[in-house]
Amino acid sequence: MTIKSVQNLVAEALSEVKTISASDALELSNNNECSLIDIRDTIELQQLGRIEKSHHISRGLLEFSLSPGSVYVENEGLNLDKELVLFCAAGGRSALAAKTLQDMGFKKVSHVEGGFGSMVNSGFKTIK
Repeated sequence: MTIKSVQNLVAEALSEVKTISASDALELSNNNECSLIDIRDTIELQQLGRIEKSHHISRGLLEFSLSPGSVYVENEGLNLDKELVLFCAAGGRSALAAKTLQDMGFKKVSHVEGGFGSMVNSGFKTIK
């Protein structure tokens, strides 16, 4: 049995998912054309803050939270018809998560290259 490394998994995901720059994500967000989804762990949000107007769904709960009929979608008013733009700290987890959402049948999904740090450097506002 061959076990794939995380590097191989991320590389495979990157070859199959849409990757956008932080500045492209900012433009989509400013034009109200996407739903920003922060998949970092809660401790990361507590330490570094979060992106304004983003929804937090930790990576471990993503599939459950975005499943059809999910209470999360209803309670958060998450618009699944818009592009779902995922981000994490650096881009690895969000690439894997975007691949999973594609596997679930989501068509408009992408992830931010460089993650949270890149977004902060591109002008996204953060809140604590």
